[in-house]
Amino acid sequence: MTDNAPQKTSPTPLTLLGLGAMGTTLARTWLAAGHPLTVWNRTPARAEPLVAHGARTAPTAAEAVAANELVVLCLLDDASVEEALADADLTGKDLVDLTTGTPARARARAAWARERGARFLDGGIMAVPPMIGAPESGGYVFYSGSPAAFDAHRQTLTVPAGARYVGEDPGFAALQDVALLSAMTGMFAGLSHAFALVRKEDIDLLEFAPLLAEWLVAMAPAAQTTAGELTSGDYTTGVVSNLAMMVAGNTTLLRTAEEQGVSSELLLPFMDLMERRLKDGHGDESTTGVIELLHR
Repeated sequence: MTDNAPQKTSPTPLTLLGLGAMGTTLARTWLAAGHPLTVWNRTPARAEPLVAHGARTAPTAAEAVAANELVVLCLLDDASVEEALADADLTGKDLVDLTTGTPARARARAAWARERGARFLDGGIMAVPPMIGAPESGGYVFYSGSPAAFDAHRQTLTVPAGARYVGEDPGFAALQDVALLSAMTGMFAGLSHAFALVRKEDIDLLEFAPLLAEWLVAMAPAAQTTAGELTSGDYTTGVVSNLAMMVAGNTTLLRTAEEQGVSSELLLPFMDLMERRLKDGHGDESTTGVIELLHR
């Protein structure tokens, strides 16, 4: 009699180099899911708590790399990656580099890995440690590079957080990671200015905060509108508040900041770009045209 029941696959063993806050959380998540895990950290004591949960420690990074085909790096910077892998044999390995870096660095590291016989994936983590291992948090990781390596390890890579493959170009994960973080930085600038305006008045900041959050959510569809305008090259069709109106409105924003004794330095760079675009004769456009001024 033939047993046609599907065969269960054992969790993939892997190596993790780097046990900072993010690396330790990744390690705990893989261990909880039953993955045999070999770890290495420059400071060995960081690995000790993981041993109690089943991790195996390696005395050197090279020995940790030798232990498994899948090797994940979550280190401080690219120089740390270079140093950690200096003595490792990478032949036949699949390297997944979750170390934060630039697109150019990712492309250079991918070429470096190929020369040493390894497949390479770069990763951009769109999450903080508390979001790892918590699917409801919405955290995920961008991956780019070898499609074969991603397909081979998709299930394992999805354990800590959602996995989004964004292309064979190794730089695309870092590029989209930094693009989103840049947008976040701009949002934090706006939040900071908004709170500075109201904090010294008799306004309950805890009641003001949800109003601010709701407004930002209401404005979020502008991302899709901007993408459509950039794709079509048409910055004028269907515009509700054109650049001329926006620049005129900036006067009120700046005057209010002055009245409240608040610096306008977080707003001025974007406002200056808007004024430049307006002077170039694009008053009927949306603010999307400002992007044209950012390219060097």
